[in-house]
Amino acid sequence: MSVKISNVKKKSLCDVKGIKAGDELLKINGKEIMDVLDFDFYMAEQNVTMTFKCGDGKYKVVKAQNTDCGLEFETYLMDKQQHCKNKCIFCFIDQLPKGLRPSLYFKDDDSRLSFLFGNYITLTNISEHEVERIIDMHISPVNVSVHTMNPELRVKMMKNKNAGESLKILKRFADAGIKMNTQLVLCPGINDGAELRRSIEELSALYPSVQSIAAVPVGITKFRDGLEKLEPYNKETAGETIDIIEEYSQKFRKEFGIGLCYPADEFFIKAEREIPSVEYYDGFPQFDNGVGMVRSFTDDFLDEMEYCNETPGYKKVTMATGADFYPFLNELCEKAEEKYNIEIQVRKIVNHFFGETITVSGLVTGIDLYEQLKDSDLGEYLLLPSSMISDYTNHTENKNKFLDDMTIEELEERLNTKIILTNGDGGQVLKDILGVE
Repeated sequence: MSVKISNVKKKSLCDVKGIKAGDELLKINGKEIMDVLDFDFYMAEQNVTMTFKCGDGKYKVVKAQNTDCGLEFETYLMDKQQHCKNKCIFCFIDQLPKGLRPSLYFKDDDSRLSFLFGNYITLTNISEHEVERIIDMHISPVNVSVHTMNPELRVKMMKNKNAGESLKILKRFADAGIKMNTQLVLCPGINDGAELRRSIEELSALYPSVQSIAAVPVGITKFRDGLEKLEPYNKETAGETIDIIEEYSQKFRKEFGIGLCYPADEFFIKAEREIPSVEYYDGFPQFDNGVGMVRSFTDDFLDEMEYCNETPGYKKVTMATGADFYPFLNELCEKAEEKYNIEIQVRKIVNHFFGETITVSGLVTGIDLYEQLKDSDLGEYLLLPSSMISDYTNHTENKNKFLDDMTIEELEERLNTKIILTNGDGGQVLKDILGVE
């Protein structure tokens, strides 16, 4: 195995040693290199010996110690991203409308992205080599989309004959001491109820390797023609799911000292129940899965309000958000209005693009923002959560685009207003509303 070098930084160690673009990196400390995981793992050793195959067919050995070797590769992973082979009945990508940019239709199921970026993998597409590498390198944590611990049901839900058998990898990881965060995308009447109980019981048996279990409600768009019929959660079914999880959570707190299993915020919102306190979330191990975001945001916002006594830089601003978060944000902004003598208009954006059953802010599109804000006095600027923007932190051709490909600049022009993106942290959002540092 080898990886081709796309560029060598000028005056770097490898540049000085004569390594050029097009050369191949074969080994580091005698270990074959196939991708970024191998590279980062072995380059972290104090003394490094790199073996290259150069353009003239000769081999060069470069030794390094605690220095940037200067190598760059065509892709971050150093090879192609692994495509998901499942046909999950709840897959959100299968529910996208036609005509969006191609990158949105790519389904990844790459174990490397789990470790590097926190992506969730199903373990159905992982090779034996990758399993052994994770164990050998002791890569943790690994984030796993489990959905159900019933092998037969998992095969049906994921439409992959390997889906049931691959559950055995969880036990192999646990035996090797690999830490795992797991998620269950719940579909009413399919993998909740008794099946949810089974999944929680079997996953909790792998504690402390299984560090957390997130229960997330299925997202259903209006584009499900030809797909299996699924029902969204309602007040009753969401409440029943919370009750099951709470039963186990209380048990685990006595046994393990943590709740271990957590419902996504959407469940509490749909069930019209109060969002739990910060202690409930045990340090927010499933924050990026929408578990505890409301509580974290609320507490951070109020904490900042307590200490921030600066004069606002604006008199009137508007902030737009998804339907789920609207009541929480609106209540917080009413408190801020009182203290700071500023008008804060909070606008709930209904998701007409994907369907009104989609209620999270991160799936709000540019066209919905425009259509619902175009005739409004937005004040001095419009504040939007950065989660609405594709690739907000990456320098790509999709930077600053909504999911429907409308750009920030285009929306600014059409609404004739300045747009400011805010990162979602409650304290920072308050500062951005006030226009203070």
